[in-house]
Amino acid sequence: MTTDLPAAPEYAEPVVDWHRLDVRMLIVRPLNELIGLVPLFVGLLVLGRGETWRILVSVGVIAAIVLFGLLRWITTRYRITTEQVELHTGLLVRKRLAVPRDRIRTVDLTAKLGHRLFGLSAIRVGTGQRDQPGEDGLTLDAVSSAEAERLRVLLLTIAKTEAPAAAEERPGVVLSEWDNRWLRYAPLTLSGLVAAGALFGFVMNFARELDIEVLEPMTEAAHWVVAQPLGLTVAVFAGVVLLVATFGSVLVYVVQFWGYRLTREPDDTVRVRRGLLTTRSVSVAEQRLRGVELVEPLLLRAGRGAHAKTVTTGLGRKGESNLLLPPAPVAEAHRVSAEVLRHPTGSTADSPTRTPLRRHPPAALRRRMVRAVAPLLVLAAVLAWFAPNWTWQVVLALVPFSAALGWDRYRSLGHALTDRHLLARAGSAIRETVALQRTGIIGWRISRSFFQRRAGLVTVTATTAAGDGAYHVIDVGESAGLAFADEAVPDLLRPFLEPGPPE
Repeated sequence: MTTDLPAAPEYAEPVVDWHRLDVRMLIVRPLNELIGLVPLFVGLLVLGRGETWRILVSVGVIAAIVLFGLLRWITTRYRITTEQVELHTGLLVRKRLAVPRDRIRTVDLTAKLGHRLFGLSAIRVGTGQRDQPGEDGLTLDAVSSAEAERLRVLLLTIAKTEAPAAAEERPGVVLSEWDNRWLRYAPLTLSGLVAAGALFGFVMNFARELDIEVLEPMTEAAHWVVAQPLGLTVAVFAGVVLLVATFGSVLVYVVQFWGYRLTREPDDTVRVRRGLLTTRSVSVAEQRLRGVELVEPLLLRAGRGAHAKTVTTGLGRKGESNLLLPPAPVAEAHRVSAEVLRHPTGSTADSPTRTPLRRHPPAALRRRMVRAVAPLLVLAAVLAWFAPNWTWQVVLALVPFSAALGWDRYRSLGHALTDRHLLARAGSAIRETVALQRTGIIGWRISRSFFQRRAGLVTVTATTAAGDGAYHVIDVGESAGLAFADEAVPDLLRPFLEPGPPE
């Protein structure tokens, strides 16, 4: 796609003076906090009997939230110099945070519903120094949306003595954007069942706190279902699960990814924007990109779908800052990968992630079949000795399915090299294909378990400062694996290799 976007904000010199957060946060922060406490107020006021203490507690909670928001606004200041971003906050315990600008990896703009109503946006500056999302960098919550956009450009631009050239005034280029047809992949993510389970747990806990009897109606409904014919019970149960999973998955998909747009900005960043109620905009400097990872969970793969993540220097896989493409057609995932990696053609057929992979030796297949089948056979033997006859028969009936899973795990194995990238693929329940820049590999780790040594296999691991930090080529032949590593990064592993015996 080459649709042009409005021109990005012009580069501005760093904000040297100390500044406060937007004054509208005096309304937005208490509003966001109060929305989260709605169940508490419902229990205290609506379901109560008008007791004075309930009213006093509610008023006290509201007053405390408003006072806390006021104190936070008064005590929080920030500034951006040519070298670092500084944030001072706190009253009783003062916190002084400083992030060097050359350590900034991502800039995440997030606007919850309350922020959007007042035209505000929170800025999270990520450095990739911690594994847990939100624990690295600092957050400015919040500034005006226009100021947030200006700071995004500023923070991802290395300080310069002169203003950038006119090239930065070019509009951004759309690489991919929301397509309503992608909704058909939502049920294949099973996010609806997870959301329904979380909602059910919340309702049950809330009802228990308010002494609302919900178990008795549920018990009566369960007794009615059990009393029905088995076929009807199974059909009703399957229908309810399918309906809840489909509706919930589509709802979660829309809330998370509505308005998705992937663009290449004129400031040499890749930017992802998405979200219905809470909008997010994550920008990653292209100079930090080291590759792309395609993820294909089993159900999504069966529907010819996939989602994609970035492999970025200093940014791990935890959290959502590395999301590149939501669940979408696998062809779109390959095309986006080619665009982001700046492949010359940018076409799906020539995408690095579509590179034909080398198969692993038959010993790798034997290892997967043994792992898949042997535990079930042992369990069936134990049950045949100690348990009723039907139990071991049930376990034995699972053997063909387990063997099919082992075969699929073997078929998913593969590795290859292109002019610029190392390709590695593994996994069945969740198949992952990574295209890693060869120039981003900083070391190799060769490992062999006891059983791998007996089978003549090794696991070759490419270490890097990006993404997971290590990417594995699993169960490859020993000679082939060492030759592969030596070819990927010449002279890095060669001093540690010994010539094989002459043929």
